[in-house]
Amino acid sequence: QVQLVESGGGLVQPGGSLRLSCAASGFALDSYAVGWFRQVPGKEREGVSCISSSNGRTYHAGSVKGRFTISRDNAENTVYLQMNSLKPEDTAVYYCATGGYSGTYYPCTIDRDEYDYWGQGTQVTVSS
Repeated sequence: QVQLVESGGGLVQPGGSLRLSCAASGFALDSYAVGWFRQVPGKEREGVSCISSSNGRTYHAGSVKGRFTISRDNAENTVYLQMNSLKPEDTAVYYCATGGYSGTYYPCTIDRDEYDYWGQGTQVTVSS
């Protein structure tokens, strides 16, 4: 059974850092592209970052570029999202996703419609 589990969310002050984890079970995550997305109530889920399956190439949305870094640890079957210099507008539920047609894009895609498998999400709150 394909399963993704996010963790690492929490409350952090503006300017702080968090590292989110996306752990996979039931399949080898290194064979798939992985994306991170976020959603706030009343808004559509938006793509944040992605990492390719083959060579680890990454893409970050403009709103997080230079502050967020996506990486993978194949031995742990886990993808991470390191978030630095956090801002109140980064507050959201963060999801990881994989599968679907996401692997057909180079290097990867943050189009949520191209992903089939999703985790349950982890809440990130940036507030003083």
